[in-house]
Amino acid sequence: MCDSGELLCKLDSIVLFRGVTNGEVLSSLRRLLASPEGENRIALYADFVSELFKHGYDFGSYLMDAVSEDENDYIKLRSENLEIPTVLANCAKEELKIFGELSEITSDSLKEFTGYSGYLPDFETTKFDFVSEYERRALNVGSTGYGIYAKNVMFRVVDGEITPLRSPDKTKLSHLIGYESQREQLIGNTLAFLENRPCANTLLYGDAGTGKSSSVKAVANYFAPKGLRLIEIRKEQLRDIPHVMESVRDNPLKFIIFIDDLSFNSDDDNFSALKAILEGSASVQSPNTVIYVTSNRRHLVKESFSDRDGDDVHRGDTMQEQISMSERFGLVILFTKPSKQGYLEIVRGLFEEMKLEWTDEVETKACAFALRKGGFTPRAAEQFVDQCAAEHMSASRHVKVSGEK
Repeated sequence: MCDSGELLCKLDSIVLFRGVTNGEVLSSLRRLLASPEGENRIALYADFVSELFKHGYDFGSYLMDAVSEDENDYIKLRSENLEIPTVLANCAKEELKIFGELSEITSDSLKEFTGYSGYLPDFETTKFDFVSEYERRALNVGSTGYGIYAKNVMFRVVDGEITPLRSPDKTKLSHLIGYESQREQLIGNTLAFLENRPCANTLLYGDAGTGKSSSVKAVANYFAPKGLRLIEIRKEQLRDIPHVMESVRDNPLKFIIFIDDLSFNSDDDNFSALKAILEGSASVQSPNTVIYVTSNRRHLVKESFSDRDGDDVHRGDTMQEQISMSERFGLVILFTKPSKQGYLEIVRGLFEEMKLEWTDEVETKACAFALRKGGFTPRAAEQFVDQCAAEHMSASRHVKVSGEK
């Protein structure tokens, strides 16, 4: 580690990546390095390590992730293939060199700086060539992203702002069994979207528990390395979609605007908001977004017999407009409940994946479970297998404990 005063000066000189140095990890490091001899450097060292451990145990890797995820003017211009001013390019290069020097700091050198010979926790560090590594990521920013989109795949809208999901769905396409033709359509449309070929806003509709939402999220996870992200919107947030699309319009990544389990009442004001978005006016449509909607209803609008006897003079036209909402989707994919045999094939496939033993007794229990759940659906199959897996693990632990005794 070089002189602490020199490191402090370099940290204070950072402008482009100021967001990184203002983070708690480097702020706590700065407080340690700035502490006069005789001050409680032990506590300051512990503060630094404590903040680092919230992100992992490798200081160099933390710095690399923080720099890569930082949203700054340089990476924004790179992502838009715009000319980089010389002063900005030089600033990025010199500041990246500083992060390279910081990644050489070891726990031994910092512990020596404290002057304490007793126990203090270690941390790991990996040295990176930040200049070349950042350039590599910048060249692939269309798939790696930057800012919050570099680390996260799934997002929601909170108070009008796009926010990462704390516990995103990790479903993989390989975990989904059945409905291959439906998912092939969804995969094909998504791939066309990523490759800038003609693609369509998509409606996935059909029976509850058939894997519509899981299919969308699995596709998002599968194509995430190619630059796909998912932003989930609730029905009451439909009017926020134009704002969301505008906020990501210049982003190099591609985004699925996902609306799950959508349906409208006949007098729902949100109906017209979605209609305007699907019609794709120039003020609404963003070239790097596509809309995926799931619903249990093809026509999305809940209708009662009393609706047909309303006082609308042109009620027929109004009903036709509501019914034709699904026609505004370029791709409509139907998911129906499987037959009993199809359900059992899903259960058997999940059993094989979980390495559980399949027997005639299991088949009987699987059918009884589905009937209790209201029908043969992939959701019932997954719940049954999860239950069996839990029972198997519990039995295995019991046998192990009994054997130890």
